[in-house]
Parts: sequence; structure tokens; C-alpha cells
Amino acid sequence: MSNSNTKHVSRRSFLHTTALAGGALAASSVLRTRQASAAEKGELKTGAVILFQGDSITDAGRDKNNQSANNSRGLGRGYPNLIGGALLADYPKQKLTVLNRGISGNKVPDLAARWKKDAIDLKPDILSILIGVNDIWHKLSGRYDGTVANYESGYRNLLKETQEKLPGTRIVICEPFVLRCGAVNDTWFPEFDQRREVANKLAAELKLECVPFQTMFNKATKLAQPKYWAGDGVHPTLAGHALMAKTWREVVGI
Repeated sequence: MSNSNTKHVSRRSFLHTTALAGGALAASSVLRTRQASAAEKGELKTGAVILFQGDSITDAGRDKNNQSANNSRGLGRGYPNLIGGALLADYPKQKLTVLNRGISGNKVPDLAARWKKDAIDLKPDILSILIGVNDIWHKLSGRYDGTVANYESGYRNLLKETQEKLPGTRIVICEPFVLRCGAVNDTWFPEFDQRREVANKLAAELKLECVPFQTMFNKATKLAQPKYWAGDGVHPTLAGHALMAKTWREVVGI
């Protein structure tokens, strides 16, 4: 091989080695950043209890006669099942307990009525709450007369009670959402947005984590039509639940 060829190969090898080193450093930096972020939010401790609360979106057809933890039928067909399954797979040594206590049709007053049994007594380490769509849907259908102010005061009382009785629990507020299709029309607005803003306001006021589901779906509808994500505008499809699970984990950091 000539000297010129030797120099060419040597230079190519040097550049390749440098690129690999640079890539490794970049990957290492990203990993450290992710680890730092996870550490800031808190790693899952051994024996941690993760509880999902809410209405039919969280319920997702779960078997209410099966309250055992880590059970697909008990977790339903929605985002709690997808999140729970992924956490159990990713943290096999932590002996996690994943529970779903969402009930179809629930509003804030319904949560309050069963909160001790279905939340406080379960002593969750992470408590995820998605509530608000029925507070307006039932009002529009004439089955409820609660106002935005009622939603705010009731929700705030529920959250403050939880903070007082479970000071070590991470509370995750899930932003209520709707998509403009199916059952959702102009009569929902602006009141639905006012209720959604209340949920975000309470999360900020009480220094709680908030998963921006409405923002997430707004972006998603630029990729596919609204009914792809939620056929009736309220209840997510499989794709919608999968997107919720992905976003929830990214925000919560586990």
C-alpha cells in the first residue's frame, strides 16, 4: 500500500474513532441527564403502590369484582393497564402494586364520596387523578347542575385532604381533555376549557405534577383526525390510550 493510501486510511480510521467517541460522550450525557431527571422526580421504591383514579376513561371497562393488584382485568383496557404493565416489566425487582379505582360516570363529588376507601386507605406512593369530563357532560345532559366554581372548590378540597393525610404521596393531576368529534360539539365550550384550566391551576397552586393530555391530543390531531384518538370525542381508542400512557410516563419520569 502506498504512503498516500496509508495516510488516507489512517485519517479515515481517526475520524471514525473520533465520531464513535463523540457519540459515546453524547449518549453518556443524555443518559446522565435522564438519570438526573428521574432522580429529581424520585425513583420507584421497593413495594411502591401506584393508584389510578378517575371516571370511565380511567375505568376503561375494568372488572370491579377483581380488585387484586397487577391484574389485567382489574386494570381495564386503557392507559392504567398500559402504564402498569410497562412499569411491572421495567421494575421487576421493586415488587410494585398497581391499582385502578376509576369508576365510569364519576364526577368530583363522586370521588369525594368514596375517597377514604378508594384512595386514602390504599396509601399510594403515586396517585394519578383524571377527573372533569363528566362534570360538564352530565350538566349538558341535564343530570347535574355543578358549576365551574363547584368543580374547583370540590377538587381543591379533595387534593388538600390527600396532602394532609398522605404527605408522602406524589399526586399527579391529569389534565381533562376532549376532542372535537362524536359527542363533543360547540355547546361544550367555553365551559369545558374553564374546567380544564381549573385542573391546571390547582396543580400549580398545590405544586403537583400535571400531565398535559389536552395539549398532547391537540398536537396528535395534526397527525390523524380526532376520531382516530377518541371515537366519541371523550373515550380514547387504543391509539389514544397508548399515547396517554407514553405521555404520562414521560411527565412522571418512571
